[in-house]
Amino acid sequence: MNFIECHEEPIHIPGSIQSFGYLIGIDAELHTITFFSRNISDLFKIGNSEELFGRKLTDFPESFQGIIDSEIYTSLDKFTRRSNETYFDKIFINGKEYHFSVFRSKLYIFLEFEEVLINPNKRISNKYDNFYVIDNEKELWNHLLETLSKVVNYDRMMVYKFMMDGSGKVIAEKKNENMESFLGLHYPESDIPKQARDLYLKKRKRIFSNVYADTVPVLSKSPDHIDLTFSASRAMSPVHGQYLKNSGVASSFSVSIIIDDHLWGLVTCQNVEPKHIDLEDRVQAGIFTALAANAYSSFKSKSELNYRLALNERMSQLKTEFLKHNILFDSLIECKEEIRNLPEADGLAIVSEENVVTDGRTPDLESINRVVQWALGNTSERIFVSRSFLKDHGEELGLSENAAGIIIYFIEREKTEMLVWFRKEFDEHINWAGNPEKKVMVFSQNGEEKQMISPRTSFRIFTENIKGQSKRWNSRNISAVQAIRDLILETSHKNYNAIKRLNDELKKVNEELDSFSYTISHDLGTPLTVMKLNAQMLLGNLTDDSGKSKTKINTIIEEIDNMAEMMHDVLQLSRAKYSEIQLERLKTVYTIEKISENAKMTYGSPNSEIIIKECPDVLADKTLLHQVFLNIINNAVKYSSHKEVPKVEIEGTEDGQTIIYRISDNGIGIPEEEKHKMFKIFNRMDNAKKFKGNGVGLSIVHRIMKRIGGNVDYESNNEGTSFILTFKKPYI
Repeated sequence: MNFIECHEEPIHIPGSIQSFGYLIGIDAELHTITFFSRNISDLFKIGNSEELFGRKLTDFPESFQGIIDSEIYTSLDKFTRRSNETYFDKIFINGKEYHFSVFRSKLYIFLEFEEVLINPNKRISNKYDNFYVIDNEKELWNHLLETLSKVVNYDRMMVYKFMMDGSGKVIAEKKNENMESFLGLHYPESDIPKQARDLYLKKRKRIFSNVYADTVPVLSKSPDHIDLTFSASRAMSPVHGQYLKNSGVASSFSVSIIIDDHLWGLVTCQNVEPKHIDLEDRVQAGIFTALAANAYSSFKSKSELNYRLALNERMSQLKTEFLKHNILFDSLIECKEEIRNLPEADGLAIVSEENVVTDGRTPDLESINRVVQWALGNTSERIFVSRSFLKDHGEELGLSENAAGIIIYFIEREKTEMLVWFRKEFDEHINWAGNPEKKVMVFSQNGEEKQMISPRTSFRIFTENIKGQSKRWNSRNISAVQAIRDLILETSHKNYNAIKRLNDELKKVNEELDSFSYTISHDLGTPLTVMKLNAQMLLGNLTDDSGKSKTKINTIIEEIDNMAEMMHDVLQLSRAKYSEIQLERLKTVYTIEKISENAKMTYGSPNSEIIIKECPDVLADKTLLHQVFLNIINNAVKYSSHKEVPKVEIEGTEDGQTIIYRISDNGIGIPEEEKHKMFKIFNRMDNAKKFKGNGVGLSIVHRIMKRIGGNVDYESNNEGTSFILTFKKPYI
């Protein structure tokens, strides 16, 4: 008596089929009958089935005329050119309609038959096209189950997702009210062992109509077992049959969810009573499942693309910070918080020989040094990842809960330079669908008694408490670490000089551009003045009846004024970068009041209100400070002037070593999609084009605030905008 484990069970060669099906196998070259199911003689009224072996179907026209006349059989070589590709037809046998399926597998062509069943309850809506407008995983799989229920409608229908270790979890469910819910439950890998998962990848729709029905043997003269991998009526594994009985169901139907050519999960359906689904309905269920899988893959790809774009943006900003330092270790220390956050770690250790700098929640320095020594002696890869480091090595290294999960990136192993990310212990509770205990059972397969691990009989919820592990490092976390690795390689000392030289050249070009802007803005002032004077003189010489000419000349004068204003602003922008500055303690209240008074007269409406609250002193340059408040306050008054009750509020507050001014208005606001270009020169929002301006003012403010060691930011919505100016607090 042989003993085999579940994963060793040869489920692709059960030697029999289910009672709803009929099977004939013919030689792919000779078209002679090689094997058939025992019930063939009942369907085709054959007296002695032994006569079929080695003969062709055409030798028995009275029995097989329906097959012989079918389109598939008359063009058999064409339809079976590609292996494992099934073709469908319908034929009449003894006055009844049957599905007729044909495929070639290895040396044989399989001819399968099953009776056509009419499903009076089938209801198909056009909502299948909704799969592609859903961008939420839970909603998508629930929509799939809702759609499938119109076709197959089992007592319980579930979406089962495979985990990396082969175990699985029910992530969506639709069931009858009297059925117990399995939603959220986990199932061990042994419930669907590897060879079963391999079959689900090959044969993507499987039905077991009645687990209590007797199977039908496949008769063959061949000494080899017939591989029934792709047969729709392949008999179930006796272990799987017992598993279903133990779980209280008599019928099951499943469709594989394939994503990127991998078995991502299953739609698995269970019925308390025996139930058979017509072949067309099973095919339709497969189509709906493929649509849902494609939709899921599509929105996951979009999500991943958005993540990659955001990651690239963050890495670009990080690169800018890295290039400010000549020494890599200094760059890492300066950016340690961002480096920790990128892979969503709780803590970070930057290690360079004897030096260790930490950020966030980490073990103590002695523990970190033990981790470093362990890594040097026990790893060979450049990046080491573990979510169970505390569980696997905690006792030997004396680690705390802060080192449950770990990622190590070796910058330079020989110099003991590395980055170590830590995650704290995650108290995880997994609800399993029963305690997966193992028992031995005896069963018969192909006339031989065998011992096998019995499927479990318990499906009561069994909670497993997992200690010593962190939350799982996902693919995005690993991608972030790889991006940091690439950045370090790019900006390391070997490449630094070349990159710094390029940056110096770029800086020189920018300086030349700014100098050019200054020169152009300054030198164009004189010809513009001459043009305006000539236009005004021409306007004065016109007679009263030349109205059209006056309008045109007034337009010219207005455009000259606009150009002069733009040149003035560009000149101010250039001065903001290169003029000498003298930082001193400055009182702001008089400047703010004067600018506000002028702004109301120039840009405001009769009922504009400007509220000036506390105005603490700031550390700034007197001329540049005036430019900052002039641009911000003018904008606030101008862009709120079309409101029924325009309102601007100015207030300064102390915050530690900084002074923060908020200039708030109830104006037009800044559209979310345009916020990224707010401080770019000559940029104007679409909703601001009905107001006079040239898009330079905020660039001036941004440049000035950077020069005096401050910052400018803003908050905006449909109800207005608040600009936030951060100054250094003046010395006492």
